[in-house]
Amino acid sequence: MNEPLWRPSPAAIAESNMTRFRAHVARDWSTELPDTDALWRWSVEEIERFWLSLWRFCDVVGEPGNVIMRDRDRMPGAQFFPEARLNFAENMLRFSKDGGEGDAIVFWGEDKVKRRVSHAELHDCVSRLAQHLRALGLKPGDRVAGFVPNAPEAVIGTLAAAAIGCIWSSCSPDFGVQGVLDRFGQIEPKVLITADGYWYGGKQFDSLARVAEFSAKLPSLREILVFPYLSDKPDLSNLPKGKLLPDVLAGYPGGAIQYERVPFNHPLYIMYSSGTTGVPKCIVHGQGGTLLQHLKEHRLHGDVRPHDRVFYFTTCGWMMWNWLVSGLASDATLLLYDGSPFAARGNILYDYAEAERCTLFGTSAKYIDACAKQGLDPIRTNDLSTVRMITSTGSPLAPEGFDWVYEHVKKDVCLSSISGGTDIISCFMLGNPTGPVWRGEIQMRGLGMKVEVWNDEGKPVTGEKGELVCAAPFPSMPVGFWNDPDGRKYRAAYFEIYPNIWRHGDYVELTEHGGIIVYGRSDAVLNPGGVRIGTAEIYRQVEQLPEVVESIVIGQDWENDVRVVLFVRLREGIALDDALKDKIKKQIRQNTTPRHVPAKVIQVADIPRTKSGKIVELAVRDVVHGRPVKNKEALANPEALALYEGIVELQS
Repeated sequence: MNEPLWRPSPAAIAESNMTRFRAHVARDWSTELPDTDALWRWSVEEIERFWLSLWRFCDVVGEPGNVIMRDRDRMPGAQFFPEARLNFAENMLRFSKDGGEGDAIVFWGEDKVKRRVSHAELHDCVSRLAQHLRALGLKPGDRVAGFVPNAPEAVIGTLAAAAIGCIWSSCSPDFGVQGVLDRFGQIEPKVLITADGYWYGGKQFDSLARVAEFSAKLPSLREILVFPYLSDKPDLSNLPKGKLLPDVLAGYPGGAIQYERVPFNHPLYIMYSSGTTGVPKCIVHGQGGTLLQHLKEHRLHGDVRPHDRVFYFTTCGWMMWNWLVSGLASDATLLLYDGSPFAARGNILYDYAEAERCTLFGTSAKYIDACAKQGLDPIRTNDLSTVRMITSTGSPLAPEGFDWVYEHVKKDVCLSSISGGTDIISCFMLGNPTGPVWRGEIQMRGLGMKVEVWNDEGKPVTGEKGELVCAAPFPSMPVGFWNDPDGRKYRAAYFEIYPNIWRHGDYVELTEHGGIIVYGRSDAVLNPGGVRIGTAEIYRQVEQLPEVVESIVIGQDWENDVRVVLFVRLREGIALDDALKDKIKKQIRQNTTPRHVPAKVIQVADIPRTKSGKIVELAVRDVVHGRPVKNKEALANPEALALYEGIVELQS
């Protein structure tokens, strides 16, 4: 394709935060920066100046200290703002401290519940809960856990914990008992916040029975705070440590919050790896690094402005929820949604965006693909005139996904595929509101992120597939892993392959436009005949076919080589016959190479995925090879793995 799908207007470029920041940097450091590409190069060559400029541009509340960076040549080990003192919650609530009736949060629980929380209400609720946590004896470094739907109380719990220097960690309420214990059991929380249940697909699901079961195995818990969602008066008789959150909050006056200003790397969040290869790793992220990265990503790459209305379809078990919460620091309103994205008549997320005048609409590539499969056409059914940016993450957005958005959602919009991960609670590659959108490409590498693509010889390449690395430190690198005192697990996770270089584990290509194409996880790369193939290359072709709902591809060890095996879930009522197999193979062969064509195509009834919706190629590969999957509790549908056991077609 010789022309981009979209270009920003000159007026949009001039009005963007990216342009304002570029002018701010050029003035402060007396440097010439003619465009955003030049700004990116400057940001990775002058890392210290870049992050200081961002602190100043975003008016971060706190003291930066006199040292911007210490041990800058060490990964891990580099320290940003080692003398700084700040508080994450203070920065989130800076626009709420003087009250106000404007929306801080809007919440939809499918089509069942709608609520609004004003800036004044949010501030008072955080103040009351912070006072209560202090009264319970919680101190900086103690953990507060959330077993929560994506409701305002989850945000309130996060900010109250951060305000007093505690650490927040959450998972969504669809987790089973063992999945919760695998996570919270490691970090020993002192307080648990939960709802009585949640809605999904129009049905009620109770949470309190599971809370009673797993909380009995968490001796560290002092109290369980329950907020009503399904019922006005939840039954707490099976929770000896249970109290109703509204009753607790009513016992304290609202008003000023006593913020605990902490060092830059003081722990803020504990996130979890997917856990499909063992007990999840507990990844600790700091207050300052999370704040700076999210401010950069929202204001510069997402062009979030005061009073914008930011939406992301996410659960509290996915890092995009933490990312969404940080929108408060840019004076944006958070649009929270909990439940099925196809609730009611199927168009509910677009209805929400229209009704609440959404400006940034965030979702996943899987959701976009599902909308296309279901024949949704929001460009005709909804007024999305306020939406300036659509972001997609979770898995690579196929070129056809780009086409669908511009044909069926909105023509004049910056479509930003973004990519990073729980490991960095942010992104390596993001949108660029001042640049064009090319079909199938992420627009740019993140400012301040020295992202490169390395070939098998460990050399940077352009126009070739290779490993995604970050060749210089960045502030949202994990503080460390929980219960990893010597840092051995942390170093093994990211720095074992290339010492002093972050290897992320994505198989990607840097394009001539300066954009990025993601071909999948490098540990799931297929290797038939020694040729490396990214799994996304096959998904992009297969899932264009109307008969295919979704697919998963693995490499099966076979006759001293690897053969490609493709599993497909088909539309209801369709069976995989020879004609359809040939159609699938022809689609792949014509649009990729003969090496991409699967040796076997097999129909399955379901495809296993994590709680955040990511398909688990490695788990399926283990099952096919007769190896145990160590932690099925990490999956949303672990029963699906049984479909891949002992398949006769794979024996020949």
